[in-house]
Amino acid sequence: MPHPEPEHKQLNPINPIEVDDDDGDELILSLSPVKLQRLPHLTDYLSQLPTHNNPLEHNPFYHPSDGFYITPSDVILRQIVYDLSAAGASSGPASAYHRAGPRRHIFFEPSSIKAAIVTCGGLCPGMNTVVRELVLALWDLYGVRQIFGIKAGYRGFHSMDPIQLDPKLVHNWHKNGGTVLETSRGGFDLHKIVDAIQNRGYNQVYIIGGDGTMRGAVDIFHEICRRKLKIGVTGIPKTVDNDVGIIDKSFGFQTAVEMAQQAISAGHVEAESAVNGIGLVKLMGRSTGHIALHATLSSRDVDCCLIPETEFYLEGKGGLFEFMEQRLRENGHAVLVVAEGAGQDIIPRNEAQKQERDESGNPVFLDVGQWLKSELKNWWSRDHPNELVTVKYIDPTYMIRAVPANATDNLYCTLLAHSAIHGVMAGYTGFVPGPINGNYAYIPVEEVAKAKNVVNTRDHKWAWCAQLHGQSSMIDLSEE
Repeated sequence: MPHPEPEHKQLNPINPIEVDDDDGDELILSLSPVKLQRLPHLTDYLSQLPTHNNPLEHNPFYHPSDGFYITPSDVILRQIVYDLSAAGASSGPASAYHRAGPRRHIFFEPSSIKAAIVTCGGLCPGMNTVVRELVLALWDLYGVRQIFGIKAGYRGFHSMDPIQLDPKLVHNWHKNGGTVLETSRGGFDLHKIVDAIQNRGYNQVYIIGGDGTMRGAVDIFHEICRRKLKIGVTGIPKTVDNDVGIIDKSFGFQTAVEMAQQAISAGHVEAESAVNGIGLVKLMGRSTGHIALHATLSSRDVDCCLIPETEFYLEGKGGLFEFMEQRLRENGHAVLVVAEGAGQDIIPRNEAQKQERDESGNPVFLDVGQWLKSELKNWWSRDHPNELVTVKYIDPTYMIRAVPANATDNLYCTLLAHSAIHGVMAGYTGFVPGPINGNYAYIPVEEVAKAKNVVNTRDHKWAWCAQLHGQSSMIDLSEE
């Protein structure tokens, strides 16, 4: 059986073609050129690999029919919104990715598969669900019986014994927050990791983690290719901040937004119950403010939302203090939501703090919530010495990231796990599964490791947020 056709090619022309009908208002579109992104495959460096019929062919619950199996010509367009005017014409081909799902032929004999699953980085709702669904799908869909969990993140490959996983063991894992496999930051030693993968005989590796973890997955993938090993590697992107690029969203994000409502509601109650009460809520978001933005729009109780993508200042016209005073005069209370990465450039810090890094190599942020609490209290006591003010600071970070996934995220985790397995079975490697415009696709892990999903401050959602809360006086939207 020949391996899949080349994955990087240009498909046909995007030209609007007007067609007159009886009403004279019909427009038919011909979509192209489209550049199909190349997807790494084991046969890129291992020729003459045997293939096997997909065992789903004989699964009584699936009944494969026409259209059940995905073919190399099934693609997902990255861009689905176009301006048909001449001014809006695209200057280059549109990008497309291979559609995720089962293939008719697979490149692994299920009885010879030894799969490894690892969770890395910080906690996120849904990590246990992904592990559970990987185990169940490998076991039930493909008949894999050798499935191992790597403990404590990347360092667990070379420093700890794995645990063998089966459906009975992981049955209730989705009901718990965190990761039963345990996790850690750092500990990445490429050669020790790949040596351990090779020596233990793993031929499928499922890596669950954020952007730093995905960068590690890129290195592992390249080293495995260099050694010409028949080992499929896939990354499942995990970041509660929703800052992974290309895909529509990351798992755990919707749960985080939902849980953030409780913190905002508590901040609102505290603020309403005090004279000149300010409820200050810090939410997760180191480089992006998606949680803060979506939680603010969902809450309706927030007066001001500060995110890393927009600058703000404290004093003077258009500053935060002026805005907060206006709200306190109008309503007697105010609720302020701030993402953890907002305002980091204006928080005073010494040279040692500027150089500090965490185990993953990221700059260590100072607590913008504590800083704002102090600055707000100092400002009020300075400008209004005879008036009461109460600032209640709520930081729900560890409560939010440690909860189990909600129903929507649980389903999403299942689809990600199944997509990952189908791709690895089909011989693809060095890829990430994820939804693009609502359809699941396979994306080269190198692209995902480099891409960032930031809040578009020219987008309708941010304009809506600023307008709803009167922030236009504090933030110059024309410069965003």
